[in-house]
Amino acid sequence: MLQVPTTPLAERMRPKSLDDYVGQEHLLKKGASLRNAIDAGVIPSMILWGPPGVGKTTLANLLSTKLNRPFYTLSAISSGVKDVREVIAKAENQGMFDSGGAILFIDEIHRFSKSQQDSLLGAVEKGVITLVGATTENPSFEVISALLSRSQVYTLESLSKEQLEFLLKNVITKDEYLSQLDIELKETSALIRISGGDARKLLTLLEIVINSLPKDGKIIVTDEAVFNIAQQNIARYDKDGEQHYDIISAFIKSIRGSDPNAAIYWLARMIEGGEDPKFIARRLLISASEDIGLANPTALVMANNTFQAVTTVGYPEARLILAQCAIYLANSPKGNASYMAINNAIELVKQTGNLPVPLNLRNAPTKLMRELNYGKGYKYSHDYAGNFVVQEFLPDEIVGSNFFKAGSSSKEKEIEENIRRMWAEKYKGS
Repeated sequence: MLQVPTTPLAERMRPKSLDDYVGQEHLLKKGASLRNAIDAGVIPSMILWGPPGVGKTTLANLLSTKLNRPFYTLSAISSGVKDVREVIAKAENQGMFDSGGAILFIDEIHRFSKSQQDSLLGAVEKGVITLVGATTENPSFEVISALLSRSQVYTLESLSKEQLEFLLKNVITKDEYLSQLDIELKETSALIRISGGDARKLLTLLEIVINSLPKDGKIIVTDEAVFNIAQQNIARYDKDGEQHYDIISAFIKSIRGSDPNAAIYWLARMIEGGEDPKFIARRLLISASEDIGLANPTALVMANNTFQAVTTVGYPEARLILAQCAIYLANSPKGNASYMAINNAIELVKQTGNLPVPLNLRNAPTKLMRELNYGKGYKYSHDYAGNFVVQEFLPDEIVGSNFFKAGSSSKEKEIEENIRRMWAEKYKGS
């Protein structure tokens, strides 16, 4: 009888080389920024920013192996300034400065306090250590500016459906234990849907399913079996992974759908699960702009004050502030015109590239620039009635582009009517 391994499948199948690593081609393919640094043997201190289960820890381990450097790892949850200083002292004692320094991997670096992050600065600056920090949160919010300025931020992307399917097929043929079983992956949709792009979660779920199914013949993995087993085995909430992103997604969608009762329920789930109140408040800030925006500009003010308040107050009172904001946003009129406008503009920028700024809009601080007609023909709006005069501000190649389109919100329609009134010539026939 086969002995079931005690080591989790995700750990057993952790890649041993960059060639076995799945995903992040934008960073690791030949010619990509990080791959060039690795091939040159000189990597910068870096922050790996991305969702759970996309390979941040694995990539950090592979970097140390590829570059043949000592590798230290700390978890921001359980480590303090003393632990950081001990690692730095070990690196110094090993005389690693001349060879580029040891690699210090800090998981969940966003949980490090300012003083803990400050303790890294000297060693990073001198090259005693090369810092590799991993975070699921935006580094701009959670990593101090001094450390950010000394590090390169690399954004890791969620794995595609094809990549997740490749992982599933790969593990059942290459894992020492699973390869001895007769496994048929008849359906993979449920595995991929529940994992949500998290490779570690995907392999954990696959192992749970296989270990739960009878072993007296062919093991057939179906969507129905996966859903049934997952309901019995997956945790209700885990702020460090699992349903972390599912719960926040349900929370924001309840606000977007103007259902304050559901919003409060999902908020309660997060609070009871010990979720960071600043994480929730940041999502409220985003929703206030993305889902409400110009339909009620006060929503953004409310959300920003909520973020400031929970940062000052903390639990348990922060729950009251979060609840007040969630109910307000859920009951607010909705509109996404500004969200769509910037997305439309970015898409056009990607298509048209760096178009030149029209001469009349260019700054002309020098005589030469004025002789080259920089600024010539520009009309100073305040010299005209109503502080407005019709003139073109877009590059010639995209004249007439219209990014703002009102939805059903009365405030957005009012803004669009004002734009059409002022720019009647531009909007003729549109």
